[in-house]
Amino acid sequence: MRLLMKSRALHLSYRKDASTILITLSGIIGSGKSSLTEILSKELGTKAYYEPVEDNPVLPIFYKGNEIAAKKRAAGEKDATNPYAYLLQTYFLNRRFAMIKEAMQNDNNILDRSIYEDEIFMKMNTEMGNATKVEYDIYKSLLNNMMEELPYAAHKKSPDLMITIKVSYETMIKRIIKRGRDYEQIEKDPSLVDYYHRLLSHYDDWMDEYDESPLLIIDGDKYDFVADVKDRVKILEKIEDKLYDLGNLEQTKVDELRKAHLEILKQQ
Repeated sequence: MRLLMKSRALHLSYRKDASTILITLSGIIGSGKSSLTEILSKELGTKAYYEPVEDNPVLPIFYKGNEIAAKKRAAGEKDATNPYAYLLQTYFLNRRFAMIKEAMQNDNNILDRSIYEDEIFMKMNTEMGNATKVEYDIYKSLLNNMMEELPYAAHKKSPDLMITIKVSYETMIKRIIKRGRDYEQIEKDPSLVDYYHRLLSHYDDWMDEYDESPLLIIDGDKYDFVADVKDRVKILEKIEDKLYDLGNLEQTKVDELRKAHLEILKQQ
């Protein structure tokens, strides 16, 4: 199942107008961003940057804060907020800004989460009552300042390609259950059902509006690129075709990658 990831890294070959490449991934919780980042990094021989989750001291208490706030609002306390919503989003924003800035300053990188989708979470938490309008306005001002600074902080102004993995609610929940983080489970916190449905809706809107770079949407329900080698090859070839069309990959390198894929598929 992981033969592709174990194959030798095939480094990118660039056309004359593309000296570096930056790929960013986006998608809802449990969509497979980190897995696809790892697969692409192995395939293309690039450095991978991962969203800070396991070492995030705020994330577990944020989910608990959401649960408490939802119960208070259900009991009639209309102004109950989550004191950790603003803290979490500024924590993520700071880490993501540092991560994309470093990636843009170096050659050939892949990020499993982007600063471009960061506002989705703060906007949604404000709409749900977990954060206040004042907190949202302060966050938005900080985000705008960072976005204005980004082109001057690196030699790239935006990603070469944004890859979004789109999944259904059912697929998302299956993957959340499989990875087993207690604070993400709807059985532990029923208020997450509404939270996740809202998040899916916000991501649909975000995909329609995104215009910072070329966008490639991957159907995460149709393709199981983690467990199914054939699906993985199909997704890799979709991405590599897009990179070729954008001028970031030479035909000779595409042919080399295709040959490697055929060898791997023969082993199945």
